[in-house]
Amino acid sequence: MPLPADPNLEQLRHRARALQRAVRAGDPAALARVAEHHPAGVPAEPARAGFPRNAAQLVIAREYGFAGWPRLKRHLDVVTRHRRDPDPAPPPGDAAAEFCRLACLNYDDDGPRRWAEARRLLAERPDLTSGNIWAAAAAAEPVTVARLLAGAPELAGQDGPPYGWTPLCYLAYSRLDPAVPAEPVLATARLLLDAGADPNAGFLWHGLPTPFTVLTGVFGEGEQGPGRQPRHPHSLALARLLLRAGADPNDGQALYNRMFGPDDDHLVVLFEFGLGSGDGGPWRQRLGPMVDPPAVLLHRQLDWAAAHGFADRVRLLLRHGVDARTPPAGGRTPVEVAAAHGHAEVVEVLVGSGVPRPVLRGVDALVAAVLAGDRRRVAGLLAAAVAGHPALLLRAADTGRPEAVELAAELGFEPDATVDGATALHWAAWRGHLEVARRLVRMGADLGRRDDRYHGTPEDWAGHAHRDELVDYLIVQARGRSDPSFDANSPEISD
Repeated sequence: MPLPADPNLEQLRHRARALQRAVRAGDPAALARVAEHHPAGVPAEPARAGFPRNAAQLVIAREYGFAGWPRLKRHLDVVTRHRRDPDPAPPPGDAAAEFCRLACLNYDDDGPRRWAEARRLLAERPDLTSGNIWAAAAAAEPVTVARLLAGAPELAGQDGPPYGWTPLCYLAYSRLDPAVPAEPVLATARLLLDAGADPNAGFLWHGLPTPFTVLTGVFGEGEQGPGRQPRHPHSLALARLLLRAGADPNDGQALYNRMFGPDDDHLVVLFEFGLGSGDGGPWRQRLGPMVDPPAVLLHRQLDWAAAHGFADRVRLLLRHGVDARTPPAGGRTPVEVAAAHGHAEVVEVLVGSGVPRPVLRGVDALVAAVLAGDRRRVAGLLAAAVAGHPALLLRAADTGRPEAVELAAELGFEPDATVDGATALHWAAWRGHLEVARRLVRMGADLGRRDDRYHGTPEDWAGHAHRDELVDYLIVQARGRSDPSFDANSPEISD
C-alpha cells in the first residue's frame, strides 16, 4: 500500500509500537499482518510476549513496499528534502512571494481568479520582480532574469518563496498571462538553463512519491480540469526546450495529469525524446520503486485510453511498442477493458495489432452494448443489468456520449443514481458535456441534488470547473422548474 500524504518517521514509529503491542496481545489482525510481511512468520505463542520493536518496524516497512526499516527511513529523508505544501502563506510583507503564490499552479486552489489577482498585483507593483528572480521568472521577464543572473548565477538553482521552487519551476507553473508571447518565456528558460538550472527540478506534493517536475508544470491539467489547471500557453515549445536540456521524458505526474482528455500532443513530444525508455531518470534514482518504471507508466496510459475510448492514443501507444497483451496483475487486458466499456473502435484497433478478440458474456455484454449505443444487442440482457449495475447511466454520461445516456434511460436505468454520492448530471456538469446535460434534464434529472462529499449541486460543479455555458443552462432550467410561467425550453433560452 502507498505511504500516506505528509509521511513522517515519528508517525510510522507510533504505528510500529501499536503493532508490537497488538501482536503481544494476540490480536488476530496484527498476527495476520505479521504472517504476511515478516519473513519468519508469526512467532509461536510463548514468544509473542517478547515480540521486538524492530520486528514490528520491519512489518510496517514491508507493508509500504520497502525491504526494511532502514530503507524506509532513507526514503523519508528524501521526502523531507523535497516535500512541499500546496499553498503556503508567503512571508509577511513579501509582495514578490505573494505574486508568485497567486501566479502559479499549486494543484490545490487553482483557477483564473488567482491569476487575475496576480496580474493586478504586478500592475500595482511593477517593481516587485526587479530584485526577485523567482517573481521575474513567473512573469517571464528575461531582461530582469539576465541582470539578476549576471550578478549571482547561482540563483538559477536556488529555491525561493513561497513554494520553495527553483526559478525554472516558477516559470513552468506560471499561468499569469494566457496571451504571453512565446519569446520571453523561452528566453527566460534559456537564461536559467544556461546558468545551470536543473531541467529535472521538482517537488513532492504533500510528500507523495510521484514528483511534480518542471515538465509537469509545463504540460499542466489534472483532476480539476483544463479550466482550473490549463497547460502552459507555450507548452510544446517550452517542453522541447527542457527535453533538449536533459529533462527526463518519463514524467509520471505529467502523464497522469494529461490522460483525462483525448489530446495527445504531450505524448508526441515525449516520445520524440525517449518516453518509455531509460531507467526512469533522477527522480526514480532518488525514490527507487516508489516511482513507476517507464514501461509501467505506458501500460497505465494504454489501460486508461482503452477504458475511455481514446482510439488515437491507443494507436500512438501501439506504434511505440507498448505491450497490449499483458494484463495488470489480476486485471483485464486493454482489449477486454475496451470491449467492456463499449469502445468498438478501440477494440478493432487492438485486434488489428494482433490481440485476440475478446468475448463478453452476460451482464458484461449488456454493459458494453449500452455504452456502444447498440440497441439490438441489448435485447434479452436488460433485467440482469438493471439489478447489477444501477449506476450505468452515470457511466454513460461520464463518457460524454448523449446517445448512450438516452438509451440507458429508455431501458430503465435511473438518471439520479449515484457513484460516490454524485449523479450523472454532476459529472456532465464537471466535464462540460452540455448535450449530455440537456438530455439528463429532459428526462427529469434532479437539478438541486447535492453530492454527498462536497454538498454541491450540478450547477455548483459546473461553476467550479468554469463551464460557463453549462452554468447558464442549468440556471435557466432551474428557473423553469420553479416558475411554471417561464419557458425554460424556448430555443432562444435553452440553446
